[in-house]
Amino acid sequence: IEIPVINLKAEIAEGTTKEIMENYIGHFEETKKLEGNVGLAAHNRGYKNNYFKDIKKLKEGDDIYYYYNGNTKKYKVTNNYIISDTNWEVLGDNGKNMITLITCVENQPEYRRCVQAQEIIQN
Repeated sequence: IEIPVINLKAEIAEGTTKEIMENYIGHFEETKKLEGNVGLAAHNRGYKNNYFKDIKKLKEGDDIYYYYNGNTKKYKVTNNYIISDTNWEVLGDNGKNMITLITCVENQPEYRRCVQAQEIIQN
């Protein structure tokens, strides 16, 4: 994944275990990998790698590039908001090609930051 506006470029690994998220951005295994809603999670502070430390700065229209198996997808941020830590509906498949980034909210363990972006078809 690459998000130029916050200087993020990182590898993604399957799963969201503590071990995976120590070194990678984690892919929620129940979400899509290419078409549909791609769900990713990462730490934002307090760990060796805090890949999502700046996703709170993302604004509508910012670009996100996602690379998978030789495919490149470009997304534009549509939402950046706070959800409860039990709201997993954001990872559901709604028939759209999108990417959902999730991380913790500082000092608020019952909440998560959620950034969503829609795929932009490139010609």
